[in-house]
Amino acid sequence: MLRRLPYRVQIPLGLSLAVLIAALLVTSVTARVSAQNARKETLSLLDRAVVLLIAQVRPMLVADDTWRVFSLLRDTAELIPGAAEGHARLAILDTEGRIFAASAPAQLETGRLLLGETWHGQPLLMPSRIAARVRVEQHDGSVLLLDPIRSEDGQTLGFVLMEVDAAVFVPDWVSLAQTALIGIALAVALLVPMGWWVGQRMTKPVERLVALIERIGREDPGLLRTQLPKTSDPELARIGEAIAQLMRELERNKWAEERALSAERLAAVGRMTAAVAHEINNPLAGLLTATQTLRLHGGSSDIRARTIDLIDRGLQQIRTTVAALLPQARMEDRPLEPGDLDDIVTLVQGTAAKLRVEIATRVDVDTALRVPSAPLRQVMLNLLLNALKAAGEHGSIQAELKANEVEMVFSVTNSGAPLSAERFRSTLAAESGRDPRGFGLWVCQELASHLRGQFRLDAAETGQTRLVFQVPNREAPEKIT
Repeated sequence: MLRRLPYRVQIPLGLSLAVLIAALLVTSVTARVSAQNARKETLSLLDRAVVLLIAQVRPMLVADDTWRVFSLLRDTAELIPGAAEGHARLAILDTEGRIFAASAPAQLETGRLLLGETWHGQPLLMPSRIAARVRVEQHDGSVLLLDPIRSEDGQTLGFVLMEVDAAVFVPDWVSLAQTALIGIALAVALLVPMGWWVGQRMTKPVERLVALIERIGREDPGLLRTQLPKTSDPELARIGEAIAQLMRELERNKWAEERALSAERLAAVGRMTAAVAHEINNPLAGLLTATQTLRLHGGSSDIRARTIDLIDRGLQQIRTTVAALLPQARMEDRPLEPGDLDDIVTLVQGTAAKLRVEIATRVDVDTALRVPSAPLRQVMLNLLLNALKAAGEHGSIQAELKANEVEMVFSVTNSGAPLSAERFRSTLAAESGRDPRGFGLWVCQELASHLRGQFRLDAAETGQTRLVFQVPNREAPEKIT
């Protein structure tokens, strides 16, 4: 029947039985224990009296008010047990340990050196070694309290001395302590085995639950849930049910995470597909324009050769984009040439003509170009298409290619509404993959990062939007993939 009771009932019942047995032994020492408690209370009262005295005497010592110190000692002594009978005395010592003032000058003479001397045959500490309260007790029960008096800045102003005779503490402390220890030992001898027995019964099912909890996260929650220990204790049963509920939640979360991971993979494929489609559609638009040029002006050998060369370069651009996904299709890339800018302008000329947008170019290259052509042609195409969209009908675009031995800079300025820095950052964030509608500027940023350069909005221009692609004029650190 006892085993079916909750542990909050079992433990008190067991301990109560032990207390009843121990009470037979404790009763014999109750009186002496009361006396022991009385001594503790008296000592506590003495401690509080010392603290109060220090707080009151500190400003008097600072002011060197001797008479007020004497008056304070007499008033405080009246609160100390046994002082009226001459069994307790108070004194203020100077920093050298000499009596400055005392409540009983006949017994504690002014000027008498105490610290460093002996008290009832027991040596007292030197003033420099008293950093906190010191309590000295004799075998006969007498007590001496010493406490330093410190100023607000921590300087020692003196010491409080309280001397209490053994008569204040009655009865014989040694005998009382011995008797109390015997009673406590007998009580402990009975309580410990019984408490251990009750504790063992309580902890065994808890230990099984803890061992099961430690396996959570490493093993299948569904399997662990079937291994929960059975118990008749109501509290442990509630804990077990809570653990089972936790495992069910873990099962559901694991299933949801698997579904979320699958969805994220599909989304990643979709984002990559959108980006690839964007990067292929751009040169395809230029290629379609080139084929129309062939149909209309294919009779001219010069135009036909130029157009065929343009188509070849556009197809090479598509091939480079495909190489980013198919390692086996990767090829060696050539350095950028100033004429590549003309090719890209030709690719977008058809779109510019429809929008009646004028495109002006400027090339300032006084050194050999060592940057790869494929990513730079991609950047040129993306920035020009972005500028066409931003400029609108009857707008204008200025494309500039500059290079020296240190760096290469390609910039595009359009006459459309100015693009703010905040809008520029938000556009890059939207094109980073979360929004499949556009990837042009984001691709430029990624290519700049790969080439150890930068892609930025130039705020120096007033009233116009100028995007700058700046990279070191050196070979790429690795193949663009």
